[in-house]
Amino acid sequence: MEEHAADLQSEAIASFAFELGLLKRIRRSGWWQVGLRDPESVAEHSLRVAQLATIIAAEEGADPARAALLAVWHDSQETRTGDIPHTARPYLDKPVPAAITADQTQSLPDTTSKTVRAIVDEYEEQRTVEVRCAKDADKLECLIQAVEYREAGYSTVQGWIDSSRAALTTDTAARIADAALTTSPLAWRGR
Repeated sequence: MEEHAADLQSEAIASFAFELGLLKRIRRSGWWQVGLRDPESVAEHSLRVAQLATIIAAEEGADPARAALLAVWHDSQETRTGDIPHTARPYLDKPVPAAITADQTQSLPDTTSKTVRAIVDEYEEQRTVEVRCAKDADKLECLIQAVEYREAGYSTVQGWIDSSRAALTTDTAARIADAALTTSPLAWRGR
């Protein structure tokens, strides 16, 4: 009987892994408004958000691993909603991440379900310095992506740059953003 239960739990986790794989195919839809035909995926965005959260947290004296973990899961609900651009939000009810995560994880083993739900709850409650670092990383990644798109010839991305910069709350993220606005996206090649 235990083997059967373990098999069912493994199947539930595998199914969730397939669902999370959608994040590799879901495109960040707001960029379509500036003419991009193939913007980055939610998963591509989330990777750099986690990397930036690590850096911001380290510089802010917070737990880099926790900030990165929060960042990895920050858009996981978009497997169910897709990426909703800001221009659509006035016409839609705001999705409730905790409710979506609860639905996504309902078939998972109890420990796994509780772990994922706790991560999403912490991110949404915005009470820890690690969440501030992860949220800043999300905005900073958008700003950096907009700068990269601007350099590639998409000239109408200033709104993303301005709103992302204005949303930053940590000194570290603000300094990185300001540097990103004056540094070539290819500066790293000269090192």
